[in-house]
Amino acid sequence: MKRFLALISFSIGLVSCGPLTKEKNDRIAAQDTADTNTVQTNEGYTLMKNNCYACHHPNSASHDDLIAPPLVAVKRRYQIQYPKKEEFVNAMVEWVQNPSQERVLMPGAVDQFNVMISMPLDTEVLQKIASYMYENELERPDWFEEHFKEMHGNGVNN
Repeated sequence: MKRFLALISFSIGLVSCGPLTKEKNDRIAAQDTADTNTVQTNEGYTLMKNNCYACHHPNSASHDDLIAPPLVAVKRRYQIQYPKKEEFVNAMVEWVQNPSQERVLMPGAVDQFNVMISMPLDTEVLQKIASYMYENELERPDWFEEHFKEMHGNGVNN
């Protein structure tokens, strides 16, 4: 009798789970992808914060307190020049590894801050940072929009 009850319980358990349908399989795969993307996003943000915020910190009190433009401004300018993700990421990586006066996209920022120094970061790290920047809304200093309008009006020249 105990074996019979155990067999019935086991059978009910199997039947209640039901077959792994295409819909269930797709939901599981989507969740796995979302979990992976979240980890990659968090990694990109952490790398950006640890490697870029020393100069590009978004919580400065004013534009005058910066030693480099906020990353939200960098992103905005680079997305105008490089609207596709792959181009954006490649351009950002190339700039950070080899900044030069000849390839400046933000001449006003260079006038104020000079050309940034070359950063000795691995290409993979820079790709993760640039991908995060491209795919996510970046933190903005409280004063950023007002300053941007003052400097650029409705367009982006530098």
